[in-house]
Amino acid sequence: MSRRVLTLSAVVLAACAVQRTQPNSPTKSLALKSTSPSTSMPSMKMDDHMAHMSAADMAIPTARAESNAQQGIAGLPASNNTSVARLAASPRHGEWVKFPWEPGSKDSIMAWIVYPASANARAKAPVVVVVHEIFGMSPWVRSVADQVAADGFIAIAPDMLSKVRGGPSTEDISTTTGRNLIAGVMPADRNMAIIASANYAMMQPSAQQKYAVIGYCWGGQTVFYHAINGGVKGYAGGVAYYGLPYMGGGSPATATTAAVPNTFIVDSLKKISKPVMLLNGSTDARITPAMPALDSLMKALGKTYSATNYEGAAHGFLRAQDDQGATRNEAVEKANLAATKDAWPKTLAFLRKNLGVK
Repeated sequence: MSRRVLTLSAVVLAACAVQRTQPNSPTKSLALKSTSPSTSMPSMKMDDHMAHMSAADMAIPTARAESNAQQGIAGLPASNNTSVARLAASPRHGEWVKFPWEPGSKDSIMAWIVYPASANARAKAPVVVVVHEIFGMSPWVRSVADQVAADGFIAIAPDMLSKVRGGPSTEDISTTTGRNLIAGVMPADRNMAIIASANYAMMQPSAQQKYAVIGYCWGGQTVFYHAINGGVKGYAGGVAYYGLPYMGGGSPATATTAAVPNTFIVDSLKKISKPVMLLNGSTDARITPAMPALDSLMKALGKTYSATNYEGAAHGFLRAQDDQGATRNEAVEKANLAATKDAWPKTLAFLRKNLGVK
């Protein structure tokens, strides 16, 4: 019997509300420094992305009466409303694990790890680190990890809030608490948590010594951070769902000059050495306008990069799918589900190709 710790939490938002990065030092250059993987993050000013959220994005999904019994669509990650039932019915071994942020650290990370069920129990699998949204750990994030394991990988989803919430815990927190706490997670800590999680999983007897990263909104942004930082030996690439890399360089308007928009930091993009894929919903008013410039820059820099912007889909489409919102919008529900049906196979193809899985 798989050991699972499941806690029922309030239904959370279908999309992230805020993405922030904190400064390491206001006097340093925005370009990455050649230091250790866990500390080579550029200095960044506070970056509040609330402006990209629409009223529909911020609406709490309405849980259908039958959703607790439904498990979503087989072969795809569960939606928000079907995640608890999916986890409860999973035949795979999932468990909470705890490990240091880095060797010798007194602080620990709590993570949910899921092993693939295979006819050949001796077969070794590569690792996929799943990075949660701004809300912190939730049944939905764990259900995504479960689907990753169903597709043949060892999936590990770290609680990136383990330090700022006062210590590792298996308890879900409210969406408001998650959003407030996540502002205190430093860019370097995001990378350190991915490295610690990948190493924990890659050190398991059933693992291959290679890994990729997938993440959502705040987690999608974190995927780019890790790609820029370079990871550790075995890193093979990342899939960012509705998240962007570092931006900066803008300036406010004055009495005589116009405002200058933020732009992508080219020096950081140059650091990317592994494949990256971006998947987004076209109604995301922050990411959609930025995608052409990112595509041009990555192409000019010779990076292995691809992006898909799903027409009519919302920010957070993989979580939302066709779950009903507070105000019913069947067109968006349909677009979100269509995006999910295309994005997940793309994600699996990316993972299998770059992790060498046939």
